[in-house]
Amino acid sequence: MTTETTPAWLSAKQVAARYGVTVSTIWRWTREQQGFPHPRRFSGNCTRWNLNELQQWERARELVS
Repeated sequence: MTTETTPAWLSAKQVAARYGVTVSTIWRWTREQQGFPHPRRFSGNCTRWNLNELQQWERARELVS
């Protein structure tokens, strides 16, 4: 049996809900917080964060704490 991992893509609103912050905070983190994953732009109004990259960032923060 082959298990394929398809990346999940989250909107800014979904990422904000994941961390309990506002959408503007997510965009600020993208600009200012080193190591926070950058989004991918799929089209003019479609920008998404890769869930796997967010989870890696979370794990890295746990190791520092």
